[in-house]
Amino acid sequence: MAVNRKRLKVGAGMAAVVVVALGVGIGTADAGTRRSWWGAKPVKATPTVSVTPSKSVTSSPSVTPSAAVTPSKSTTPSATRTSTTPAPAASTTTAAPVTTSAGWNPPPANAGFDYQIGGAYTPPSGVTVVSRDREATPAAGVYNICYVNAFQAQPGAESWWKSNHPDLLLKDKNGALVVDEDWNELMLDFSTAAKRTALVAVVGEWIDGCAADGFDAIESDNLDSYTRSQGLLTQAQAVAYATALNTRAHDNGLASGQKNTAELSSANAKKAGFDFAVAEECAEWDECDVYTATYGDKVIAIEYSRDGFSKACAAFGNKLSIVLRDRDVSASGSRSYVYEAC
Repeated sequence: MAVNRKRLKVGAGMAAVVVVALGVGIGTADAGTRRSWWGAKPVKATPTVSVTPSKSVTSSPSVTPSAAVTPSKSTTPSATRTSTTPAPAASTTTAAPVTTSAGWNPPPANAGFDYQIGGAYTPPSGVTVVSRDREATPAAGVYNICYVNAFQAQPGAESWWKSNHPDLLLKDKNGALVVDEDWNELMLDFSTAAKRTALVAVVGEWIDGCAADGFDAIESDNLDSYTRSQGLLTQAQAVAYATALNTRAHDNGLASGQKNTAELSSANAKKAGFDFAVAEECAEWDECDVYTATYGDKVIAIEYSRDGFSKACAAFGNKLSIVLRDRDVSASGSRSYVYEAC
């Protein structure tokens, strides 16, 4: 299970760029499973010759994209778009999501999906669901998921957290900050109800921004941070924090996806209020059925290896939204770009 294995460092190493505006530390560029500077990757999806994006697109060997950071409209640290606003998406036929009585819509099942957290671009033909960083513009005419790093601090934003919310950074018994060594990210402390309330006040503004910008759902990354917390955080605390974030999302009319964390039980997933799952490499690690047991066909599967992608398509290709992406999750047109759907 995911809790017992070291997470793959998805994304190329990149130097963090920090811009200080009005005394606020701001910084990150989106790439990788979350951003391209979150650690060196051990492997990457095998690229082939680049073609015009359609149902299947691959590319030549990867290069490290550059990062650019500009101040965001928020007073909290934020990721900066790595691309300009793309041209309007090509017209596609979108499967209509089922509207809940509460007023938010989970993404349609078995839909064409693209993972664009490394940079926004016009979705390939047939794509009707897109996930982008919260600072990117939603894609036109499709269902949009807003990526939020809710459980750990962004690289480059450490000074902001230390200056504004030092009490919300996880510390060990000696008072040293706890760092996720896989991604070189400071870990957020959601161990008490008071800290969770304070964190929701910060991250909740990001969720509000997702709704205001026109996104349809959120995916809150690093739900599983408690597994890397040196025993200082628990799953129960993570579920309590996720519940508060999901309530904020639902109050904004946004659905919320469980990001990875296959070890989370169906009971806890439902308790937290998740509506669907975004699962990376679930076929690679034989975990897809864990997510389908909870969410049925409301699972988005992202594979980074050809073998994992082939397994996912063979077992779930007629049921789930499945995509093969390069580990940089790079934008179309870059040398590292890989995209293929079942």
